Amino acid sequence: MSDAGAPLVGRRDALGALSRALDAAATGYGFLALVGEPGAGKTRLLNELADGANARKLPYLAGRAAEFEQEMPFGAVVDALDDRLEDDVPDLSPAALRLLGTVFPALADRVAGTGAGHAPDGAADPVARYQLHRSVRHLLERLAAPSGLVLILDDLHWADDATIELMDHLVRHPPRANVLVAVAYRPAQASPRLAALADAAGLVGTRVPVDPLNRDEVAEFLGPDVPRTRCEQLYKASGGNPFYLEALARMGRHDDRLLGEDGIERHDWERGVANLTEVPPAVRTALQVELSALPPEALLMARGAAVAADVFEPELAAVAAEMAQEDALAALDALTAADVVRPTAGGRFRFRHPLVRHVAYASTAAGWRFAAHSRVSARLAALGAPAAVRAHHVLRSARFGDREAIWTLVEAARVVALQAPGTAAYWLEAALRLMPDGTDPSGASANGASANGASANGAGGDGAYPDRIQLLVELAHAQAVSGHAEEGRETARTLLSLLPPDDTVRRARTVQLCAVMDRQIGRIHEARALVLDELRRITDRQTPEAVLLRIRLVADRIQRIDTRGSHAVLETIPESAPQWGPGLVAAVAAMRPMVAYGRGEVAEAIAYAEAADQRFSAASDGDFADCLDYMTWLLFAETFLGMYDTAIRHADRLVAITRATGQTFILGYMLAGQSRVLMLQGRLEEAAAAAEEATAVGRELRSPEVMAYGLIQQCLTASWTGDHDRALRAGEEAVAQDTGSGEWWTHMAHVALATAAINAGRAEEGAEALVAACGDGTNGLDFSTLVMCAEQLACARAAAGDGAGAAGWADIAEAIAHPALTGDVGLARLARAHAVRVAEPARAAALAAEAAGM
Repeated sequence: MSDAGAPLVGRRDALGALSRALDAAATGYGFLALVGEPGAGKTRLLNELADGANARKLPYLAGRAAEFEQEMPFGAVVDALDDRLEDDVPDLSPAALRLLGTVFPALADRVAGTGAGHAPDGAADPVARYQLHRSVRHLLERLAAPSGLVLILDDLHWADDATIELMDHLVRHPPRANVLVAVAYRPAQASPRLAALADAAGLVGTRVPVDPLNRDEVAEFLGPDVPRTRCEQLYKASGGNPFYLEALARMGRHDDRLLGEDGIERHDWERGVANLTEVPPAVRTALQVELSALPPEALLMARGAAVAADVFEPELAAVAAEMAQEDALAALDALTAADVVRPTAGGRFRFRHPLVRHVAYASTAAGWRFAAHSRVSARLAALGAPAAVRAHHVLRSARFGDREAIWTLVEAARVVALQAPGTAAYWLEAALRLMPDGTDPSGASANGASANGASANGAGGDGAYPDRIQLLVELAHAQAVSGHAEEGRETARTLLSLLPPDDTVRRARTVQLCAVMDRQIGRIHEARALVLDELRRITDRQTPEAVLLRIRLVADRIQRIDTRGSHAVLETIPESAPQWGPGLVAAVAAMRPMVAYGRGEVAEAIAYAEAADQRFSAASDGDFADCLDYMTWLLFAETFLGMYDTAIRHADRLVAITRATGQTFILGYMLAGQSRVLMLQGRLEEAAAAAEEATAVGRELRSPEVMAYGLIQQCLTASWTGDHDRALRAGEEAVAQDTGSGEWWTHMAHVALATAAINAGRAEEGAEALVAACGDGTNGLDFSTLVMCAEQLACARAAAGDGAGAAGWADIAEAIAHPALTGDVGLARLARAHAVRVAEPARAAALAAEAAGM
């Protein structure tokens, strides 16, 4: 009862949804999600989708995630695209091909052969994964020309974080081409982000439930030769699940005694596969019986194949099974004849269903599996396979203290850290577990033997273990940027417990990272307490590490618009000191404009901003390794001060440095700042793109604060472009992130939503919300925003015929606007124009024209 030639029973609604999705793919982007329990028939429906694409002469590419290789970065996407890329290299820039070559082996070979986009030393540049997402999107656009493309990705519940992040990017930033992305996953195992993709796709997203068959459909599935009593037994045992039904029917051909009258199995065949808890016991038994009926050599080959890979090469499966090649190929013929495995492209094979592979893998003895992974690892090492390819097998066959295995995992983690930090964290955690607690980080081990055949890189070749402290630093960073701040802060705190008190430099860096993670998950008080506690340990307050922590306190107070507190701390910090680097000098200078602006000292703020610009320009990109996030406050200060051209120049550089250094946990703030200044310059399309990416960064970090920064700008930009529904959705989501901290961004979220409501025609509701958000003007908003709010409220009151109310808000706008800030003065003029437009229309016109010229 394989798919080939078997009729598809039921599924009329699902087939209709597939047909509609294919029709829509002729006119643009679409996203389709098939959702159902294991064995429900999702893969069969994806096959029907592929057949429908063929009938429409619409090219398709298909891949799937694998259960036992879940940590492999972008596994399902590579499975789908890599074979195509071997034959068809798209017309993309060298830089894009270099990026894609870090993911797709086919392109890695091409890039290595041409040197496209490589640095002179041949090392790959460190690039944030968001650029990679865009490159994949452009790749799909090229592959879709001219006929369109269907990208089919199965079993995404097993996909790594990097794949789900990419899918999220594609639904929020769709390819500008006729592309249908179709995925399938199990709901119980899907991450919230995967489950939300169809909704995130909006009108072009479709979720199709794949439900069990009913009794009549089960009878039709089994055929007229199966007695009704037997149909009922099988229906009860399978629950109407097609794969379970097929497995039980197959089992009946091997042992009819295994089902009682109630349809429940009566034989203990499931030993070794009991951990497959999501599958009914009778089905586990059926699959085990099916495999047990194979010839011994074929069963051994099946187990070796299950260890080797999801899509396996016969030679590697034979190595795992410890079989001669000739015997292995004969066994493979038997497996193919029994429909246990099926051939795929490139002379490789895969099991007919992931559940069959699971049973083949789980039913083997643990010791045999360990040895099989070790054999595969050694063979891959002999072939010169990269560490990231070997890591899966090394991890499953490494012995405690196995130095070469540890170095392989560390090397693999470093290779994928920027594109797939979640996988990097997984491998680093494994490496740390294998390291003896008492190892000297820089010394040699007494026993250097390895069972994995994994060659250590240069750092481990002298018998030394990796530096545990350095690995913890890398692990905390990987956890921070992959959206696992809770785990990251625990790693950072573990690191602090290991660092000696006099290692103030590394302790300060660790405290900084921990404080950033605390803030991003809403623990701002814990972040502040941690910084203060560490400062108490440092006797010299002018050392670079002490100053870094002190300006962290300044930044926290700026967030709360605590002008007195931020000024008090900043006044104790000199402009520079001999031991400071150019980056730290620039970071301290970057804080001063915002603090002065918050105190109403506009002339001083402008002077400080000009000085900070000089400091920033004098420093190289590499000087900002430890203090890049503080430069964000210069960007916001310049925006509030109306220094738009300088702010744009700084924003572009800051975003570029952040991407290049992989500090994606601060990228969202910079993109939001970039979006704000672009919006104020009237460059709304660019502003919207920056805001979209800022929000995407926040989602990937799972940080309410970073998400809110992006959503605020999405809301305002969409509102000013007339996309009111989008603006209101973004504003509501921004407000939903409010943690009650009372910081600037929480108030700004309410301002953005109120503004969107006013512009959407809900003037009274929006005005009331805007008044509540602004309060008395002292509750955490900047002067520029307060002037903007006063102008909007003057407009709303004038539209409602309340001239006196409009005049009151115009008075407030004029009182707040500083004469040196022409943008704010222009808004105040516009507020006055609203107030007098009925009584003095000529004056109102003149004031509006004056405002427009500012």
